[in-house]
Amino acid sequence: MEPLTVLFPTGIGGGEGVSYGYKGKGILIHSITDANGMPVVATTTPANGDERQQVLPMLAQIRLATLKRGNPKRRPKALAADKGYDARWLRKSLRTLGIRPQLKKRQSRGKKPLGRPIKEIVPRYQQERSFSWFQRKYRRLVVRWERLKVCFDAFLLLACSYIWFSKLVG
Repeated sequence: MEPLTVLFPTGIGGGEGVSYGYKGKGILIHSITDANGMPVVATTTPANGDERQQVLPMLAQIRLATLKRGNPKRRPKALAADKGYDARWLRKSLRTLGIRPQLKKRQSRGKKPLGRPIKEIVPRYQQERSFSWFQRKYRRLVVRWERLKVCFDAFLLLACSYIWFSKLVG
């Protein structure tokens, strides 16, 4: 499972939950996907929010139904993410939950690593596939024209359910 965020710009005027962030005015869509790129959890925040703060609340929302008796599965085995999610406290809290963090490490600005660089392979193409589905198939999510956050979140949930519906039906 992988969290990742993408900046989606707003329409004219903005609306509720829109702010200036790193790349401009808009919102961020945070999403956790499974190994096939199917969205499991998706939330939105203003563009100036901290991405790392959204990981643990999104992990708490996961409920995957298995075909076995008992409670649904709530935790993935591993969590892969990009450099934006690299933090010691996040790694530590994921390990205490029993989740193996696969987070690409940030390079410090002044220091260069000695020797040959170590190749870190972090599988994030599944997450990118999910966001490309949002942008290509559901154009309503590309630019946020809704002024109310609830309406945009409803469209996002509808897009996630359509992705799952097409996968389950065939």
